[in-house]
Amino acid sequence: MSKRWLFLSAAAVLIVVSLALVLLPGDKNGEDVKAEAGRAATGSAANSPSASGTSTVSAAPSARATDASKKPSTTPSAHPTATSATPSATKPRQQAAGTASLAGRIRPGVTYRGVATFYDADGGGACLYDPGHDVLTGAMNTTDYESSKACGAYVLVHAAGGATVTVRITNECPGDCAPGQIDLSAQAFAKLASPSAGRIPITWNLVSPSTSDTISIRYKTGSSRYWCGIQAIGHRNPLARLEVLAGGTWRQLPRASYNYFLSESGSGCGGAIRLTDIYGEQLTVPALAVRPDVVQSTRLQFAKH
Repeated sequence: MSKRWLFLSAAAVLIVVSLALVLLPGDKNGEDVKAEAGRAATGSAANSPSASGTSTVSAAPSARATDASKKPSTTPSAHPTATSATPSATKPRQQAAGTASLAGRIRPGVTYRGVATFYDADGGGACLYDPGHDVLTGAMNTTDYESSKACGAYVLVHAAGGATVTVRITNECPGDCAPGQIDLSAQAFAKLASPSAGRIPITWNLVSPSTSDTISIRYKTGSSRYWCGIQAIGHRNPLARLEVLAGGTWRQLPRASYNYFLSESGSGCGGAIRLTDIYGEQLTVPALAVRPDVVQSTRLQFAKH
């Protein structure tokens, strides 16, 4: 073979190989692979613990921050609902309003000023309680007696010098007894001052004493199923209402100045009785037989305040 032919053959082979290298897709993909490898290397370096950690540390907390930012937007909106549904915030206001509306002139937490005198308190008095073993009693002036609303109330009387005595109101002091004045039993007055003083300045306030006694009920003389008068005896706190159950409905009875609640038509006579004190507490006495002028005991008593 001639040298010229060998040269031409070698040149042709080189041309074919060059064309093949140009036309092969591997070059273009190779560039892509290199670029992808470069990006992968960059990303790997950014996420590597040896890197600054900006991508790794900031990415995870950003997701938690987003979740946390959602919680405040939902949690506070639930709190007002829970608060408004909680009755503890409204109870004190309701109780105060109830106390103000149920109490008469003599109210809890109020200090009254007046004078104390004394009298022979052997009888039962205007409240028509039976004379009992308790000799520490008082007759309330007509204004504060308030048509028998003061009957059965306990008041703590303070005299100059610090002497005190607690008395139960069983009577009315009419005539010249001024508002704030209490005509005490002789025994009660003696605990404050010498009887020779006759008349002393005092302050007094309503109290809710400790007691082991329970409330009793008495039907007035002449009571029947056609007409009755009902009296509550021995209640710790002043009585605000007395109701009778008539026809499935509680009916409030009016209170006479002699401390009986009257059912003129006989409604509820002999049925259940509901008592309410000035603090709003209610006690239900089961039905009692109409037994005129007989004291019938219960197991009930108002709470101490």
